[in-house]
Amino acid sequence: MSCWQRGSNVKEYMSQNPPGATFFLCLLTLALSFMVLSSYNYSHTLPNPDIAQDWNTLLSSFSQFHLCEKENASSAFYTSLIPPLSSTQKMDQKTSVNTTRHPSSVTVVHLHVPLTVTSSSPSAMLKDIGLFTTLTASQLNLGDKEPVNLALEILSEDSKHICLTISAPTNILPLNLFQPKCSASETNITNIPVEATNQLPASSQTCYSLHFKSDPALTVMLTLEEQRVAAQHLVEVAVCLLGVCLILCLAASLKNNVTRRDFLKVEDSQNEPLIES
Repeated sequence: MSCWQRGSNVKEYMSQNPPGATFFLCLLTLALSFMVLSSYNYSHTLPNPDIAQDWNTLLSSFSQFHLCEKENASSAFYTSLIPPLSSTQKMDQKTSVNTTRHPSSVTVVHLHVPLTVTSSSPSAMLKDIGLFTTLTASQLNLGDKEPVNLALEILSEDSKHICLTISAPTNILPLNLFQPKCSASETNITNIPVEATNQLPASSQTCYSLHFKSDPALTVMLTLEEQRVAAQHLVEVAVCLLGVCLILCLAASLKNNVTRRDFLKVEDSQNEPLIES
């Protein structure tokens, strides 16, 4: 009977104090939301919010450019900037990203990425060719004016992926991920030096456009330990909020009891005769 009475007291208090009731419902909703987020965190893999730049960002920035062929440019100069894949590839079974680190803190990375290439010239052959160019880190949203050498190998056996080779300072490149290996091609690759531009030129120069679709495999995800810690913090906050809600309920029930008791005392004193007969 006491619990029923206290429940009635809480109901009466909320009906008479809309601001307090609104505050209580907000706290309760927030606590339940944290519990749901904690459950979702346990059952789903989430991206790491501390990683501002990943390979999706880099490839998305790179795909905004048009690669136009340079006239009278030597392909030997550009190929010397990036070592051939066959000479730098490491057959490491523990990782699927081929990386070569040089003493000068420059990293060469070979990635099999979901990039497709189209040409402005109908007669251009989009197979067994290599496109070489150099950009600055700021153009790829990676840093300042550090040079970034890029090479794209377009092979005939895969039209939805290309082999992307990047040579850049180690400190500006995103974290390496477990991507499919970029195997050395057995066919002869025609190397074409290109220049990255934001707009297509008006001349009859052959240009190549890049098309990129975001790939979840290129996103840095939270580790299991990081997910466990995040879920634990959400549960702790939810329990604290539920505790505050419980304290508010107890305070509301006790306050109504005291108020009713004071009201009855005043009513009894008013009913007493002022002059005894």
